[in-house]
Amino acid sequence: MARRRLAAVSLAAVATLALAACSSGGGSPSGSGSTEAAPVTGGTLNMLGAGDVDYMDPNISYYSVGYLNLRMWSRQLFTYPAEPGGENTKPVADLATEIPTRDNGGISADGKTYTIKIRPGAQWNTSPARQVTAADMVRGVKRTANPVQPFGGIPDFANLIVGYKAFADGFAKVDKTPAAIQAYVDKTPLPGVVAKDQTTVVFHLTQPATYFVDMLTLPAFSPAPAEVLKYLPASTELGNNFPSDGPYKVDSWVPTKSISYSRNPAWNASTDPVRKAYVDKIVVNETVSQDSVQQQLQTGTPAADLEFDVGPPPSQLPALIAKKDPNLNLGPTASSNPYVVYNTASPNNNKALANPKVRQAISYAINRDHVLQVLGGPTVNPPLTHVLPDNILGSKQIDPYPYDVDKAKQLLAEAGYPHLTLKFLYRNASEGGSKAFQTIQQDLSKAGITVVGVPSPNADFYVKYLQVPSVARRGVWDLSLAGWGADWYGNAALSFFNPLFSGAPSYPPIGSNFGLYNNPAANALIDQAAKATTEDQAADLWAKADAQVMADAPFFPLTNPKNANYHAPQVNNAVYVPSLQMFDPTNVWLAKDKQGG
Repeated sequence: MARRRLAAVSLAAVATLALAACSSGGGSPSGSGSTEAAPVTGGTLNMLGAGDVDYMDPNISYYSVGYLNLRMWSRQLFTYPAEPGGENTKPVADLATEIPTRDNGGISADGKTYTIKIRPGAQWNTSPARQVTAADMVRGVKRTANPVQPFGGIPDFANLIVGYKAFADGFAKVDKTPAAIQAYVDKTPLPGVVAKDQTTVVFHLTQPATYFVDMLTLPAFSPAPAEVLKYLPASTELGNNFPSDGPYKVDSWVPTKSISYSRNPAWNASTDPVRKAYVDKIVVNETVSQDSVQQQLQTGTPAADLEFDVGPPPSQLPALIAKKDPNLNLGPTASSNPYVVYNTASPNNNKALANPKVRQAISYAINRDHVLQVLGGPTVNPPLTHVLPDNILGSKQIDPYPYDVDKAKQLLAEAGYPHLTLKFLYRNASEGGSKAFQTIQQDLSKAGITVVGVPSPNADFYVKYLQVPSVARRGVWDLSLAGWGADWYGNAALSFFNPLFSGAPSYPPIGSNFGLYNNPAANALIDQAAKATTEDQAADLWAKADAQVMADAPFFPLTNPKNANYHAPQVNNAVYVPSLQMFDPTNVWLAKDKQGG
């Protein structure tokens, strides 16, 4: 799964979990093996996976698996629907009563003020249950900047929401205790997010942003009730006590082991146009290997209905596709997943990776075709040779690093590093991650580069390695696989460049610039493109930013894959939602004779 990124991303974790897949739409309306013509209510949906969410905290999670979890119990002003056969990439009103426009008064004439009404009857499962309010929305946005674990996609909006950067800078200096955090949240205004009255929230922007409604689909912009301030952000304790405003509530979360959800008695279907919530309970087992998940789903094993954070093993995809398995879905992602990220701050090899020529050499030495083959084949992994996928505004086809071992050797010699030994961080719980590492290891050896593996459990990959800049600066890793998906769709280049390539402001934990890349020329182009007044102007500037980043070679893109997902035959209405990179669990139902516990 990719960081969103997302977006998660994104935002996020990586095609190393199984990302390969092919062309398809949004899933079948009934699912295979179904006998019911109409939806059936009841039963327990059992989901199987090999890893965990990043954070059980809506204002912080930035990982597609985290978003999948939040779909069950956290709502946003706007979200993506789960319409059978639909693209499901155009936002719809969720907690909001409608999409704001200039015509309905939701957007000001200058495009810099958004006024949004919250849907009456949407409630928290507090005691007693109460209405979700505009004050809760303000509190949620404030929490994204908390000093314990700030949201990874902050670069998307740090300079867009009036006063946010100053608010965040102040928050970063606050003691990392619940009392200090609560005091700052309660006493410090955020001028760009204001509760006009109980159910009206107003956003003030520094500039027009035609993508702002799309941005508000990010779970980071979820409301947060006052009760959450009793706990440390991102803590296990908070994850087991965060009130729900969705159809389910979290009964138990044991990190890396299990998650259990049951119906939220405060949720009313009439207030939620997106989630049907057919099943009574959802249980996630996070201790199953990728191969075992696939085997159990295919063979009808009891307590096996849907994947959680894995997809079909890449080696099995060609056969599943060839036989047109009706339980397989191959959906779009708008992602760069996986890509190889270079640690530009590594002290290893006398700081060789700080030299763009060395990074360019590595890019020439990686055979993209070889990597895509072990991820499921080129049909299911169309190559991506630059930053932006072709379904994002500003994407312009360039291929600056075609496979060329001789060119790689030449550049390494010119840079004074004819032989390198590089540490490659990868997730070892998936076939795709392990095989991609092995393939790159073999390719780079042909250019005189020795690659040593640094295997990581899925749960540690981001939170203990990539999201911790000191780990990069110590040289724990030199290369890694990572993945990124659009935080929204269409006019979404900002959600690639700001979190991944915009210099120091995008360094973890604020951003997801894991290799700590920083070039003033790229930063200037990103800033210009973000302020473009027309989509045509933006597209031209994003293409220039793309070319600049590729010239600097802070990463090596591989593919904008389709995402492969598989479900058991008893699962009906398995609708793929790109933002979740999965079927939507809140809209499936189980065949009546298969509603096990």
